[in-house]
Amino acid sequence: MDVLSSRVLLRPSDPARTRAFYRDVLGLAVYREFGPPDDPGVVFFAGQALLEVSGHATAPPAGMALWLQVRDVRAEHERLLAAGAHVLDGPRVQPWGLVELRVSDPDGVEVVLVEVPADHPLRRDQR
Repeated sequence: MDVLSSRVLLRPSDPARTRAFYRDVLGLAVYREFGPPDDPGVVFFAGQALLEVSGHATAPPAGMALWLQVRDVRAEHERLLAAGAHVLDGPRVQPWGLVELRVSDPDGVEVVLVEVPADHPLRRDQR
């Protein structure tokens, strides 16, 4: 398989509320909008991936989490608290050495914000 592009599709129970969360609370940049102007699908930049919020679900998604690496988890924590985000946990250094903060979107989808410390093996060549 030769994958050229990918995106995560999220079907929220309340599309307008979920679009507002990812755009206004998390602050993800919009890649594109499509569909009817009063209820558009929105595709957000999410690092090396795209996150599409479109359609409507009758029940919240189950067992899904988004993992987003950021430069400064503690700064994001303060910003998200001020924006009214529902913080689940953190920020804290995990046993595997990453600094993680967990928030949830309006449907309860977990969003994990991760900071990779300068001395972590993900950053350093351990040869």
